Amino acid sequence: MAKLSIRDLDLAHKHVFMRVDFNVPLTEDGSEITDDTRIKETLPTIEYALRHKAKLILASHLGRPKGKPNPKYSLRPVVDRLRTLLDHRLGTKTNVAFSPDCVGDTAKEMARQLESGQVLLLENLRFHPEEEANDPEFSKKLAALCDVYVNDAFGSAHRAHASTEGITHFVKQSAAGLLMEKELNYLGKALEDPARPFVAIIGGSKISGKIDVINNLLDKVDTLVIVGGMAYTFQRALGVTTGKSLVEEDKIDIAKEALDKAKAKGVQLLLPVDNVLADAFTADAKTQPWDTSKNFPAEWMGLDIGPKSVAAIKEIVAQARTIVWNGPAGVFEFPRFAVGTNAIAEAVAANQDAISIIGGGDSVAAVKQAGVADRIKHISTGGGASLEFLEGKKLPGVEALGNK
Repeated sequence: MAKLSIRDLDLAHKHVFMRVDFNVPLTEDGSEITDDTRIKETLPTIEYALRHKAKLILASHLGRPKGKPNPKYSLRPVVDRLRTLLDHRLGTKTNVAFSPDCVGDTAKEMARQLESGQVLLLENLRFHPEEEANDPEFSKKLAALCDVYVNDAFGSAHRAHASTEGITHFVKQSAAGLLMEKELNYLGKALEDPARPFVAIIGGSKISGKIDVINNLLDKVDTLVIVGGMAYTFQRALGVTTGKSLVEEDKIDIAKEALDKAKAKGVQLLLPVDNVLADAFTADAKTQPWDTSKNFPAEWMGLDIGPKSVAAIKEIVAQARTIVWNGPAGVFEFPRFAVGTNAIAEAVAANQDAISIIGGGDSVAAVKQAGVADRIKHISTGGGASLEFLEGKKLPGVEALGNK
């Protein structure tokens, strides 16, 4: 990796400002954490810093408090969970303090009093509008708390905010944390130097959010599989009517262009050959199997891929050596229409010879739901960030880090 890593820094007895992603789901009243995955993901970097005697300051956003304090979005509930997880991981009691603000006199004084091996979690960065505005004065205040800066929040790396980009202009050294490093290594290698055959599976409801990903991947992959709602826009581009299926009428030409580009590049672009149609968008709708080469019945809609499509995808995935998957194959929130998505998850997990990467978002929920998450090589922690990375865009939070 070309960027500085936390491993390249001297952390001993230094104040280390670490941007983490503790944007965890909470109960309605904001008092309890319902899923601590994001906290667990960054524990290796936190442990590394503490074992190297850093005075560690952690900062994160949580939710969308719209630039003012809101107890519903307080990071306070994270303190106890973080302390418990660290005690268990380190096998010793960890001192985790909480600052009621991320800037100002209290934060400054609490940071100053930190001893090596201790942790201070700052209150939600987004309680200040200057965070999302990437305000230089606010960035300077954050930088004043530390000697060095580490970004371990890949999920926020596509945002140029004060804590992800601005702060780097006012510190001596900026480096990637271990999680950030892992994300960049996996996604970077897939795009720059993939083991082949390289297969990408792109799903989800709309082509509009993924067209740049599709375009960029067509320059890199051997096979591109299109599933989910966006496949119906492609079916329309091929001249098949799709009943009441989700179609973006204004994107049919874009789908045509992608089909032409695939042909010109010699990339195999695989669309579903059969679907499960439903007479309504409900969990208990009537269903029928349908061959996609025929026009759909006018009142029916496609909600999942069919068994022939599953078989074709399994065959391609089994031969792959690099697999990137982003987006479900159907309405996987309804168990009856999760069959295709679960089958893809199983197929990706079964190929242990391949570098398998799940690109954030709904696909993460899908592999967890299918119970195969532990057999995937890399599950990205950033939905939006991994999408922009796959689009070939530069991420401000990554670009801002120092180079080796």
